[in-house]
Amino acid sequence: MMKKVNPDQGLEDLIQSIFEENDGNYGYRRIHLELGNRGYKVNHKRIQRIMKKLGLKGKKFWRKTRKYSSYKGTVGKVAKNLINRRFYSNVPHQKLTTDITEFKCTNGEKLYLNPIMDMFNGEILSHEIAKHPSLELVMKPLGKALEIVKESKYRTTIHSDQGWHYQHRKWVKTLKKNKVFQSMSRKGNCLDNSPMENFFGLLKQEMYHGEALCSFEELKSKIERYIDYYNNKRIKQKLAGMSPVQYRIHTSQLAA
Repeated sequence: MMKKVNPDQGLEDLIQSIFEENDGNYGYRRIHLELGNRGYKVNHKRIQRIMKKLGLKGKKFWRKTRKYSSYKGTVGKVAKNLINRRFYSNVPHQKLTTDITEFKCTNGEKLYLNPIMDMFNGEILSHEIAKHPSLELVMKPLGKALEIVKESKYRTTIHSDQGWHYQHRKWVKTLKKNKVFQSMSRKGNCLDNSPMENFFGLLKQEMYHGEALCSFEELKSKIERYIDYYNNKRIKQKLAGMSPVQYRIHTSQLAA
């Protein structure tokens, strides 16, 4: 008796490949977008059915961890909340945001990450990773970000919480020198900086939670790879199915 041919075999193989390429982080919606990017017109319900058949389930778990706080009381003059939850921007480099998050490593060590994000497309413009939350953790990525935005059409605003790093005179002086507006969340209000909170949640959900603790150097390497993947490959529905970098390039070409 002849074996029945599977009409979905080619599509199943492609879906399996996209799922594995993205470390199991894509659910049926994002796979639907990626198939569209590759020229395939497939109903999202069909993709959902195939993924269920293949046992492919995007990572949904979320583990709440204690948020790192660098607030130490009023250190300097607290800046106004200029962003005021108006996170959207239709031009690059107009609204940036930053924050610090903490990870546990083996041998009782910790890792601290400070990225600077462009709210226009969610792209991580610069970041620094260190074993201690020193002032350099925020000043190094700031220097890199300022180089990127210096030729911007509109004046840049950078938003943060009220951590001591962002109240430090060196941070404040550097922003003023480069004609960058400073904006700060209200104390203890994480929703005032939800774009960065969302990125941290995504980062930890997709490459940290559920994994065994590793050394500082191993985790640093994993985070570096993830940020590169997030910027250049990880597609978003709100960016018309493109990654942050793809979206920036696409919009700049349309504007040219």
